[in-house]
Amino acid sequence: MRGRSAFVTEGTGAVGEALVRSLVARGINVAFTYQRNEEEAVRLEKDLSRGEMLIKGFQTDLRNYEQIAASIVSGAALFGGYDYLVNNVGIVGDNTLILDIDLEEWQQVLETNLTAPYLVTKCILPYMAGRPGAAIVNVSSITGGNGGTMGVHYAASKAGLLGFTLHLARELHPHGIRVNAADPGPAVTQMSSEEEKRRPTELSPSGRIATPEEIARGILFLLEHECSNGKVLDINGGHQMA
Repeated sequence: MRGRSAFVTEGTGAVGEALVRSLVARGINVAFTYQRNEEEAVRLEKDLSRGEMLIKGFQTDLRNYEQIAASIVSGAALFGGYDYLVNNVGIVGDNTLILDIDLEEWQQVLETNLTAPYLVTKCILPYMAGRPGAAIVNVSSITGGNGGTMGVHYAASKAGLLGFTLHLARELHPHGIRVNAADPGPAVTQMSSEEEKRRPTELSPSGRIATPEEIARGILFLLEHECSNGKVLDINGGHQMA
């Protein structure tokens, strides 16, 4: 993987940062997006920039195609193209009951979690064409398969992303681009409250949930191993057992 280049959406969140750090540790140049946390993005660039490695954050509204295109083009100008794409962006809404979810909230969640990966993928594909081993990973959620408890908008967006992944894998296979999905469950982060740590852990058959670093390693597996295509990898620390 050394010497290759990746584009990661939402690189300043817990999973995004863990992924960016893991990619750079493997010698991969990384362009990542962020929406508001410029201080965190600058810190990440400074922490990881060394030698000939290129790490660049781009402030991007992932619901805006023009901003997406500008970020992708700018990164491609630095790297000469992309070998990997990770659609990592995802939000939850303020409400979980359908009667409380208005159209604006529904659209915001669907536009961020499903439309944004479509826009990013459509824009970046010309910069991935012809690159051996090119791969895309879409970060969905176990909620996409079990409905979860975070609202119909979140569940629908993540289920849609799984369908998007499976179709795209078939469509891009003849062009040498693999497409897989990571399906994480809840994760423990530094910002997790004690309640947020306790409840999913109690519900987990294994007595634990995944960490952002474990999720990042699962995503790296899908990027690196060419045996995987059109697959969904559960990464949840045993929170959900089939």
